[in-house]
Amino acid sequence: MKLNYKEIGEGKPLIILHGLFGSSDNWISIGRSLAETRKIFLVDQRNHGHSPHSNVFTYEAMATDLKIFIEEHSINEFDLIGHSLGGKTAMLFATKYTNLVDKLIVVDIAPKQYPVHHDTILEGLKSIDLDALKSRGDADKALAPYVPILGIRQFLLKNLKRTPEGFSWKINLAVIEKDIEEVGKALPKSAMFGNPTLFIRGGMSNYIVEEDIELIHTHFPTAQLATVKGASHWVHAEKPKEFLEEVNQFLNI
Repeated sequence: MKLNYKEIGEGKPLIILHGLFGSSDNWISIGRSLAETRKIFLVDQRNHGHSPHSNVFTYEAMATDLKIFIEEHSINEFDLIGHSLGGKTAMLFATKYTNLVDKLIVVDIAPKQYPVHHDTILEGLKSIDLDALKSRGDADKALAPYVPILGIRQFLLKNLKRTPEGFSWKINLAVIEKDIEEVGKALPKSAMFGNPTLFIRGGMSNYIVEEDIELIHTHFPTAQLATVKGASHWVHAEKPKEFLEEVNQFLNI
Protein backbone atom coordinates (compact mmCIF):
# COMPACT_ATOMS: atom_id res chain seq x y z
CA MET A 1 0.00 0.00 0.00
CA LYS A 2 1.33 3.46 -0.95
CA LEU A 3 0.88 5.71 2.07
CA ASN A 4 0.26 9.43 1.81
CA TYR A 5 2.96 11.51 3.48
CA LYS A 6 4.51 14.96 3.89
CA GLU A 7 8.28 15.45 3.81
CA ILE A 8 9.94 18.43 5.50
CA GLY A 9 13.54 19.41 6.18
CA GLU A 10 16.95 17.84 5.69
CA GLY A 11 19.11 15.55 7.79
CA LYS A 12 18.73 12.16 9.39
CA PRO A 13 15.23 10.74 8.70
CA LEU A 14 12.60 10.83 11.45
CA ILE A 15 9.23 9.20 10.74
CA ILE A 16 6.13 10.23 12.72
CA LEU A 17 2.96 8.10 12.96
CA HIS A 18 -0.33 9.63 14.17
CA GLY A 19 -2.98 8.07 16.40
CA LEU A 20 -6.48 6.69 15.88
CA PHE A 21 -8.83 9.12 14.07
CA GLY A 22 -5.77 11.30 13.37
CA SER A 23 -3.61 12.10 10.37
CA SER A 24 -0.27 13.56 9.39
CA ASP A 25 -1.90 17.03 9.54
CA ASN A 26 -2.06 16.77 13.35
CA TRP A 27 1.75 16.75 13.47
CA ILE A 28 2.63 19.57 11.06
CA SER A 29 3.63 22.08 13.76
CA ILE A 30 5.77 19.54 15.62
CA GLY A 31 7.20 18.33 12.30
CA ARG A 32 8.23 21.85 11.25
CA SER A 33 10.03 22.39 14.54
CA LEU A 34 11.91 19.10 14.26
CA ALA A 35 12.66 19.76 10.59
CA GLU A 36 15.15 22.45 11.60
CA THR A 37 17.70 19.65 12.03
CA ARG A 38 16.04 16.52 10.61
CA LYS A 39 14.29 15.19 7.51
CA ILE A 40 10.75 14.57 8.74
CA PHE A 41 8.27 12.16 7.20
CA LEU A 42 4.70 12.69 8.44
CA VAL A 43 2.82 9.57 7.37
CA ASP A 44 -0.91 8.83 7.09
CA GLN A 45 -1.54 5.25 8.21
CA ARG A 46 -3.98 3.09 6.27
CA ASN A 47 -7.67 4.02 6.63
CA HIS A 48 -6.63 7.51 7.81
CA GLY A 49 -5.89 10.88 6.23
CA HIS A 50 -5.29 10.63 2.49
CA SER A 51 -3.89 7.10 2.54
CA PRO A 52 -5.85 4.29 0.89
CA HIS A 53 -8.69 2.47 2.60
CA SER A 54 -8.49 -1.26 3.22
CA ASN A 55 -10.67 -3.94 4.79
CA VAL A 56 -7.57 -5.10 6.67
CA PHE A 57 -6.83 -3.04 9.76
CA THR A 58 -4.20 -4.72 11.93
CA TYR A 59 -0.89 -3.68 13.43
CA GLU A 60 0.85 -6.34 11.34
CA ALA A 61 -0.55 -4.72 8.19
CA MET A 62 0.41 -1.22 9.35
CA ALA A 63 3.94 -2.33 10.24
CA THR A 64 4.23 -3.89 6.78
CA ASP A 65 2.96 -0.63 5.24
CA LEU A 66 5.78 1.20 7.00
CA LYS A 67 8.36 -1.34 5.82
CA ILE A 68 7.21 -0.82 2.22
CA PHE A 69 7.28 2.95 2.76
CA ILE A 70 10.91 3.04 3.89
CA GLU A 71 11.93 0.75 1.03
CA GLU A 72 10.18 2.99 -1.52
CA HIS A 73 11.98 6.04 -0.13
CA SER A 74 15.36 4.32 0.35
CA ILE A 75 15.35 5.05 4.08
CA ASN A 76 17.88 2.84 5.86
CA GLU A 77 18.58 4.08 9.39
CA PHE A 78 16.03 6.37 11.00
CA ASP A 79 14.33 7.35 14.23
CA LEU A 80 10.64 6.68 14.77
CA ILE A 81 7.88 8.44 16.74
CA GLY A 82 4.39 7.00 17.18
CA HIS A 83 1.42 8.35 19.14
CA SER A 84 -1.33 6.06 20.49
CA LEU A 85 -2.34 3.81 17.54
CA GLY A 86 0.83 4.98 15.80
CA GLY A 87 2.77 4.12 18.93
CA LYS A 88 1.56 0.54 18.78
CA THR A 89 2.51 0.38 15.09
CA ALA A 90 5.92 1.88 15.89
CA MET A 91 6.52 -0.59 18.73
CA LEU A 92 5.68 -3.58 16.56
CA PHE A 93 7.77 -2.29 13.66
CA ALA A 94 10.80 -1.66 15.87
CA THR A 95 10.61 -5.13 17.41
CA LYS A 96 10.25 -6.77 13.99
CA TYR A 97 12.95 -4.75 12.23
CA THR A 98 15.37 -3.96 15.04
CA ASN A 99 18.24 -3.20 12.65
CA LEU A 100 16.34 -0.36 10.94
CA VAL A 101 15.25 1.84 13.85
CA ASP A 102 17.96 3.72 15.75
CA LYS A 103 15.81 5.42 18.38
CA LEU A 104 12.13 4.91 19.21
CA ILE A 105 9.74 7.36 20.86
CA VAL A 106 6.32 6.09 21.95
CA VAL A 107 3.75 8.72 22.94
CA ASP A 108 1.15 7.92 25.59
CA ILE A 109 0.53 4.25 24.90
CA ALA A 110 1.86 1.09 26.56
CA PRO A 111 2.52 -2.33 24.99
CA LYS A 112 -0.41 -3.80 26.93
CA GLN A 113 -3.94 -4.83 25.96
CA TYR A 114 -6.51 -2.03 26.19
CA PRO A 115 -10.26 -2.59 26.45
CA VAL A 116 -12.44 -1.02 23.78
CA HIS A 117 -13.10 2.56 24.87
CA HIS A 118 -13.98 4.44 21.69
CA ASP A 119 -17.60 3.27 21.53
CA THR A 120 -19.12 6.68 22.22
CA ILE A 121 -16.90 8.42 19.68
CA LEU A 122 -17.79 5.87 17.01
CA GLU A 123 -21.47 6.19 17.84
CA GLY A 124 -21.21 9.96 17.59
CA LEU A 125 -19.39 9.92 14.25
CA LYS A 126 -21.95 7.47 12.83
CA SER A 127 -24.78 9.71 14.03
CA ILE A 128 -23.72 12.45 11.60
CA ASP A 129 -25.92 12.22 8.50
CA LEU A 130 -23.46 13.07 5.73
CA ASP A 131 -26.18 13.22 3.08
CA ALA A 132 -28.04 15.93 4.98
CA LEU A 133 -24.98 17.76 6.27
CA LYS A 134 -24.75 21.42 5.22
CA SER A 135 -21.74 22.60 7.21
CA ARG A 136 -19.06 21.59 9.71
CA GLY A 137 -21.03 23.57 12.29
CA ASP A 138 -23.95 21.20 11.82
CA ALA A 139 -21.60 18.24 12.25
CA ASP A 140 -20.26 19.76 15.46
CA LYS A 141 -23.80 20.14 16.84
CA ALA A 142 -24.60 16.50 15.98
CA LEU A 143 -21.41 15.24 17.62
CA ALA A 144 -21.64 17.38 20.78
CA PRO A 145 -24.02 15.08 22.74
CA TYR A 146 -21.52 12.25 22.33
CA VAL A 147 -18.26 14.22 22.65
CA PRO A 148 -18.75 17.21 24.98
CA ILE A 149 -15.14 18.49 24.82
CA LEU A 150 -14.80 21.01 21.98
CA GLY A 151 -11.12 20.31 21.30
CA ILE A 152 -11.74 16.59 20.81
CA ARG A 153 -14.69 17.32 18.50
CA GLN A 154 -12.54 19.65 16.43
CA PHE A 155 -9.86 16.94 16.20
CA LEU A 156 -12.40 14.32 15.10
CA LEU A 157 -14.12 16.58 12.58
CA LYS A 158 -10.85 17.20 10.75
CA ASN A 159 -11.71 13.84 9.20
CA LEU A 160 -14.60 15.41 7.28
CA LYS A 161 -13.88 16.44 3.72
CA ARG A 162 -16.09 18.40 1.36
CA THR A 163 -16.52 17.09 -2.17
CA PRO A 164 -18.63 18.37 -5.08
CA GLU A 165 -21.23 15.81 -4.00
CA GLY A 166 -21.20 16.87 -0.33
CA PHE A 167 -19.33 15.69 2.76
CA SER A 168 -17.53 12.38 3.24
CA TRP A 169 -15.11 10.82 5.71
CA LYS A 170 -11.36 10.67 5.15
CA ILE A 171 -11.18 7.81 7.65
CA ASN A 172 -12.55 4.36 6.84
CA LEU A 173 -15.14 4.58 9.59
CA ALA A 174 -16.83 1.24 8.86
CA VAL A 175 -13.60 -0.77 9.03
CA ILE A 176 -12.31 1.09 12.09
CA GLU A 177 -15.57 0.23 13.88
CA LYS A 178 -15.44 -3.38 12.72
CA ASP A 179 -11.87 -3.87 13.92
CA ILE A 180 -11.86 -1.58 16.95
CA GLU A 181 -10.83 -4.49 19.22
CA GLU A 182 -7.70 -4.84 17.08
CA VAL A 183 -6.69 -1.31 18.11
CA GLY A 184 -6.38 -2.39 21.75
CA LYS A 185 -4.22 -5.46 21.14
CA ALA A 186 -1.06 -5.98 23.14
CA LEU A 187 2.41 -6.27 21.67
CA PRO A 188 3.35 -9.96 21.11
CA LYS A 189 4.95 -11.44 24.25
CA SER A 190 8.22 -12.25 22.50
CA ALA A 191 8.63 -8.79 20.95
CA MET A 192 11.76 -6.95 22.05
CA PHE A 193 13.72 -3.86 21.01
CA GLY A 194 17.00 -3.10 22.72
CA ASN A 195 17.90 0.24 21.17
CA PRO A 196 17.28 3.55 22.97
CA THR A 197 13.56 4.03 23.61
CA LEU A 198 11.60 6.86 25.20
CA PHE A 199 8.00 6.65 26.39
CA ILE A 200 6.35 10.05 26.83
CA ARG A 201 3.10 10.16 28.76
CA GLY A 202 0.69 12.91 29.70
CA GLY A 203 0.57 13.64 33.40
CA MET A 204 -3.24 13.80 33.23
CA SER A 205 -3.57 10.69 31.04
CA ASN A 206 -4.27 7.16 32.28
CA TYR A 207 -2.90 5.39 29.21
CA ILE A 208 0.44 4.63 30.90
CA VAL A 209 0.24 3.94 34.64
CA GLU A 210 2.94 2.90 37.12
CA GLU A 211 1.93 -0.76 36.83
CA ASP A 212 2.85 -0.68 33.12
CA ILE A 213 6.52 0.19 33.67
CA GLU A 214 7.61 -3.39 34.31
CA LEU A 215 5.93 -4.57 31.09
CA ILE A 216 7.52 -1.70 29.15
CA HIS A 217 10.98 -2.77 30.33
CA THR A 218 10.23 -6.39 29.41
CA HIS A 219 9.83 -5.37 25.77
CA PHE A 220 12.13 -2.34 25.78
CA PRO A 221 14.96 -2.95 28.29
CA THR A 222 16.59 0.46 27.78
CA ALA A 223 13.32 2.42 27.95
CA GLN A 224 13.11 5.78 29.68
CA LEU A 225 9.82 7.32 30.80
CA ALA A 226 9.09 11.05 30.66
CA THR A 227 5.91 12.63 32.04
CA VAL A 228 4.64 15.94 30.65
CA LYS A 229 2.72 17.68 33.39
CA GLY A 230 -0.66 19.17 32.54
CA ALA A 231 -1.09 17.11 29.38
CA SER A 232 -3.66 14.42 28.67
CA HIS A 233 -3.51 11.86 25.87
CA TRP A 234 -2.74 14.42 23.12
CA VAL A 235 0.57 15.42 24.70
CA HIS A 236 2.11 16.92 21.55
CA ALA A 237 -0.91 19.12 20.86
CA GLU A 238 -1.53 20.30 24.43
CA LYS A 239 2.07 20.89 25.54
CA PRO A 240 4.12 21.22 22.33
CA LYS A 241 7.02 23.11 23.93
CA GLU A 242 7.49 20.57 26.71
CA PHE A 243 6.97 17.70 24.30
CA LEU A 244 9.64 19.01 21.92
CA GLU A 245 12.07 19.47 24.80
CA GLU A 246 11.74 15.79 25.72
CA VAL A 247 12.06 14.66 22.09
CA ASN A 248 15.06 16.83 21.27
CA GLN A 249 16.91 15.92 24.45
CA PHE A 250 16.42 12.21 23.75
CA LEU A 251 17.26 12.30 20.04
CA ASN A 252 20.33 14.46 20.47
CA ILE A 253 22.01 12.39 23.20
